[in-house]
Amino acid sequence: MRLGVLDVGSNTVHLLVVDAHPGARPLPAYSHKAQLKLAELLDDSGAIDDEGVDRLVATVREALEVAEDHGVADLLTFATSAVRDSTNADAVLSRVKSETGVELTVLSGEEEARLTFLAARRWLGWSAGRLLLFDIGGGSLEIAYGIDESPDAAASLPLGAGRLTASHLPGDPPSSGDVRALRRMVRSSIAGVVGDFTRFGTPDRVVATSKTFKQLARIAGAARSAEGLYVRRDLTRADLRVWSQKLAEMPEHERQELPGVSEGRAGQLLAGAVVAEAAVDLFGVETLEICPWALREGVILRRLDRMRNGGS
Repeated sequence: MRLGVLDVGSNTVHLLVVDAHPGARPLPAYSHKAQLKLAELLDDSGAIDDEGVDRLVATVREALEVAEDHGVADLLTFATSAVRDSTNADAVLSRVKSETGVELTVLSGEEEARLTFLAARRWLGWSAGRLLLFDIGGGSLEIAYGIDESPDAAASLPLGAGRLTASHLPGDPPSSGDVRALRRMVRSSIAGVVGDFTRFGTPDRVVATSKTFKQLARIAGAARSAEGLYVRRDLTRADLRVWSQKLAEMPEHERQELPGVSEGRAGQLLAGAVVAEAAVDLFGVETLEICPWALREGVILRRLDRMRNGGS
């Protein structure tokens, strides 16, 4: 059957269409994205402003039309950090439903981490052993650890690349003082949860998902996306240390010229690098393996599992 998953994230609204059956690998059929940067459209009270809600409604309506055009039989919809943390979340969800008919499910941060972990586990398989996973989104950082398909520990921190750029890194490039202050804050936040994971022992594999990690790996020399999903792509602690410093000295237009960096995310890449470097340092990780599956695939896999087990 043809499934669609509509992901209302902090950076983009992404419709992924797949051909999927219980027990089989979901095969991507079409991808449609619109960059809204909802995490940057909050007013002083923490609410998504009127412009942001207008754009969200229009984008969801457009995504519905695309899903219909591509024969989607079942559309799964969810929203993450930007909507979850906004002070007017209920009003935003109500308006989206009344004007488009779409009832967005708001995932908790921990549920994001658990579904992303499920996707990484299925991609890597049981032979990967104990997995430690990191995912940097626009609004939050997710961390998960475990040996099964459901992690033993999962956490979500408000350390997304878009959120931190908007709140902590004014200037282009930002001042060295602002970058140092961001590093201190990020490291303090991550340090507060490290013990929740390290008590389970040393992981066998450490994986990273999300566009932020993919772009950091690419500028550090990893294979291009055109070389295929099955080419291993790694990102080392040493590379993160080097590129975190380089990005801090680059204005946004120079970051846009780096390999694999999209124009819309160039401004957020420094904040993402700061979070990534802090995570590997504090967890004592030398190398991250980039996993191509993440939250959207986790949502699809969970739906397929429920179908196979006779649920809805």
